[in-house]
Amino acid sequence: MSAEGTSPDGNGKVSRVFRIGTRKSQLARIQTDSVAEKLKELYPELNLEIVGMSTLGDKILDTALSKIGEKSLFTKELENALERNEVDLVVHSLKDLPTTLPAGFTIGAVLKRENPHDAVVLHPKHVGKTLDTLPDSSVIGTSSLRRAAQLKKRFPHLEFKDIRGNLNTRLKKLDEKEDYAAIILAAAGLGRMGWDDRISQILGPEDCMYAVGQGALAVEVRARDLDILEMVSVLHHPETVLRCITERAFLRCLEGGCSVPVAVNTEVKDSQLYLTGAVFSLDGSDSLKETMQTSIASDDKSVDEEVDERVQRVGVTASKICGGAQDRAERLGIDLANLLLSKGAKEILTVARQLNDAR
Repeated sequence: MSAEGTSPDGNGKVSRVFRIGTRKSQLARIQTDSVAEKLKELYPELNLEIVGMSTLGDKILDTALSKIGEKSLFTKELENALERNEVDLVVHSLKDLPTTLPAGFTIGAVLKRENPHDAVVLHPKHVGKTLDTLPDSSVIGTSSLRRAAQLKKRFPHLEFKDIRGNLNTRLKKLDEKEDYAAIILAAAGLGRMGWDDRISQILGPEDCMYAVGQGALAVEVRARDLDILEMVSVLHHPETVLRCITERAFLRCLEGGCSVPVAVNTEVKDSQLYLTGAVFSLDGSDSLKETMQTSIASDDKSVDEEVDERVQRVGVTASKICGGAQDRAERLGIDLANLLLSKGAKEILTVARQLNDAR
């Protein structure tokens, strides 16, 4: 842990300043501010400073995310700052974090997930309609292959076109031009921005399953900084952690990412973790979908067991959550991925990747 970033407090003493790295977008700042507020509630003496920076994904706005071919579009610059000790922790949307982190980093906290589903935001002239009732050939904006693949199959009367930019930019493109009848965005982001009133329709899993980690925030830290890891670990939300571990294990085993359509849906009921996972061709005509479950009940024998803080599961360190439950969640994701692979998922994803590269 670095000794840099100190400032005199009111008593003339020198106190450590913890610097939180974040993207500069309004949504990223809102998300980071919410994490900072939670930390300040838990540790009132904490001295926090927020450091905003731009990432590759923020700079390249004229190319679909799936075409850039970079797995850490929104994270690399932040991680570089973490590596250089310019910041001490970084707040991300978990869905932006690759399932394999660079050496020396770990996800020290996964906060309580907000609504993970996708939402439809309509052009003002279409208010009151749904995707079902929009006119034929209406253009829907989304930069996500996952969303487009599912929605093309479900709503064949609609057309889908890439749209890039932060939330503010995409909403402006929707409202001020006639290019799009609607755009698809993550419900959680709209909610954090206070724009719930723009949501015309929430897409359930029968219409569009969500992205791995969608709706959850993650705090990334240097794995060697055990005091910072301990400090942020209280932000972990156990159910969200287990759901996201199984989702990330599923995606990692499939070797998926932005450039292939992979979707999930998870649920916890009666100490059972349910994972539905699917892969799609680009046009949604070919797909594989299966559901599996596992118990996440705490093992009696592990209640007093010392959990090794250095153990990461798909990049997540959660030392205060039952290790056995985490292991079973990770295994569930791997088992479901292997089931889909045995049924031909690799072929579907390979073709999808090739077609996307050729576009």
